Amino acid sequence: MEFTKGHGTGNDFVILPDPDGTLDLTPERVAALCDRRRGLGADGVLRVVRAAKHPEGAGQAGEAEWFMDYWNADGSFAEMCGNGARVFVRYLLDTGLATPAGRALPVATRAGVVRALVVGDEISVEMRRPRVYDTSAASLGGLTLPGAAVDVGNPHLVCALPAGLELPALDLTRAPGFDPAVFPAGVNVEFTAPAEPVDGTDAHVLMRVYERGSAETLSCGTGACAVGAVALRDAGLDTGSVAVDVPGGRLTVRLTEDSCWLTGPATLVATGTLHP
Repeated sequence: MEFTKGHGTGNDFVILPDPDGTLDLTPERVAALCDRRRGLGADGVLRVVRAAKHPEGAGQAGEAEWFMDYWNADGSFAEMCGNGARVFVRYLLDTGLATPAGRALPVATRAGVVRALVVGDEISVEMRRPRVYDTSAASLGGLTLPGAAVDVGNPHLVCALPAGLELPALDLTRAPGFDPAVFPAGVNVEFTAPAEPVDGTDAHVLMRVYERGSAETLSCGTGACAVGAVALRDAGLDTGSVAVDVPGGRLTVRLTEDSCWLTGPATLVATGTLHP
């Protein structure tokens, strides 16, 4: 089994080329691949399969040739991964499986078809506009932190830290508690703090994230989109641009009236062959 390793702002993935959907990929094998001591190590697996050859992508084959079959590090499925989509597109382009030809490149996902644009070293993906739809709370180390529930194709809970509580001080070695009545399928929890203004943006936010199925990661693309949507809402804006600094770097989120663009670097770092 051939593989490529890549990351987007430190959110790392094992990429498995499987154009015809013939790999016998199981939750146990995905978890073994993502094990950072006994496997390759990653936040998740991206299987590169033609949409027409995957049961969850066949309905999108008329719009996109390739389906991003994304698995979390624990072997569970995820509906969408913003950084994963950008790394997925980098792989398609670098291997010659797709060419943007000066236009947006469509990619099929469990959350629907997303579009990607490549400008220099950065890749932008257009996803559904985040929907801030409820309030809830996360519990962490004896603290209860109120937050906003956000749908980005997958579930998020965005919690702004109160004054006096520093973002680096949070202990994210354990999963935050959440209300299963609001998030029956689990949730990605983002913790945020304000930052100094950045030219060309409407807001600047610092973020850490605990992803369901992967624990704390250095970055989360859909999480950044959720955080951007909440930041703009709190600023009284329906559209705009937000710089989101994560431990792995900086992402830029731009909300339009009907979509959300996530922009940042995407890098491939290694290729190889897996032993059975």
